Amino acid sequence: MIYLFYFLLAAVLAWLLTPLIKLLAFKFKVVNYPGTHPKKIHTKPTPLLGGVAVYASFLVALIVYLHFGHTNFQIIPMRFFNGIIFGGLVLMLGGILDDKLDLPPKLLWIFPAIAALIVIFSGIGVGITRLSNPFGAQINLSHIILGLPLSAIIIFVWMMGMMFTTKFLDGLDGLCGGIGLIAACTMFALSITGRINQPITASIAIIFAGALFGYLFYAFNPASIFFGESGSTFTGFMIGVLAIILGGKIATALIVMGIPILDIAWVIIRRLWYHQSPFRADRQHLHHRLLDIGFSQRQTVLILYAISAAFGFTAVFLQSFGKLIALIVLFVVMLILALTVVVLFKRRHPHVPTVDGNGNS
Repeated sequence: MIYLFYFLLAAVLAWLLTPLIKLLAFKFKVVNYPGTHPKKIHTKPTPLLGGVAVYASFLVALIVYLHFGHTNFQIIPMRFFNGIIFGGLVLMLGGILDDKLDLPPKLLWIFPAIAALIVIFSGIGVGITRLSNPFGAQINLSHIILGLPLSAIIIFVWMMGMMFTTKFLDGLDGLCGGIGLIAACTMFALSITGRINQPITASIAIIFAGALFGYLFYAFNPASIFFGESGSTFTGFMIGVLAIILGGKIATALIVMGIPILDIAWVIIRRLWYHQSPFRADRQHLHHRLLDIGFSQRQTVLILYAISAAFGFTAVFLQSFGKLIALIVLFVVMLILALTVVVLFKRRHPHVPTVDGNGNS
C-alpha cells in the first residue's frame, strides 16, 4: 500500500502540474511548430517542457518519501539522492535551453555528460566492483585505466548511452514516456523480488513510474504536450541510475530497452556511414518506418510498448545466463522486425529508395 501511495502521489502531481507547464511553455514560446523538419509529424503547434512536469512531480514525491518514508541512509546514502536530484536539475536546464534556443547538435552532449559525472561523483555505482558474467567468473571493475577506475568509465558510458537512447526514442506521442514507464515498473518489480529485496530502490522506481503515468494522460496520441529534451534525457538518466543502484542490473535495463537501443545503434551506424552527424534528426528510426508502412501513431506506440513489456516482464525472473539468451532473442526479434518493415515499405513504395546518398528516405 505504501508503494501505491507514492505512485499515486507522483501521478497526481504530474497530472496537476502538466497543464500549468503547458501554459508556461506557450507564454514563453517554448513550442514545437509543425513542418519545420521531416521528422515532425504533428499538425499543430505543441508546447514542449513536458519533462519539467515529470521532474518536478518526481522531485516533490521523492522529498516526501525522504522525510516520511523511514529511509535507511546506511543502505543508500543521502549523497546518492543528491546525485539524482542535481543530475536531473542539470538535464532540466539543458533541456529548457535546447527547447527554447534549438542548440546545435554538437552542444547537446554537454548537459548529459555533466549529469553523468554528477552520478559518478555522488558515489552512485562506486561500490560496483564486479559485473555478472554468464560464462564464468565475474568481471572485475576495480582496474585503473588512464587514472580512472574502470567502474567509473563504464558508468559514464552507460549513463550517456541510456540518455541518448531515450532522446532518440522520443519521436512519437507518448513513446519515450511509455517505454520509460515500463522500464521503471520492471525495476520496481525486480527490487521487490526476494533475491533483491531493495525497498528504497523500489520506492524510487515507483515514484518515477507514477510521474510518467500522470504525464502520459496528456502525452499519449493525440498529445497536447511534448517531452522536450529535458524529459527524454531525464527518462534515460533515471533508467540508468536505477539499473546501477540495483547492483549493476544493466542487463535487465538492456532487455527492456533492447529494441530502442538496437534501432538507435543501427541509425547511428548508418549516419556515420553517410558521413553525417550521429546527432542529426531524421525519419530512419523503426517507429517512423512503422508509420511509413501504414500503422497509426497509436498502433506503432502500442506495438513497441508490448515488445518492451514482454521482455521486461521476462527479465524480472531471469538469472545471468537467462538474460543473455533473452538478449540474443531480442536481437533476432529486432532483425526480423527490421527486415519485415523494409520489405513492406518496398511493397507500399516500390519507387522510393530505402536510403539515398544522403541517408534519407
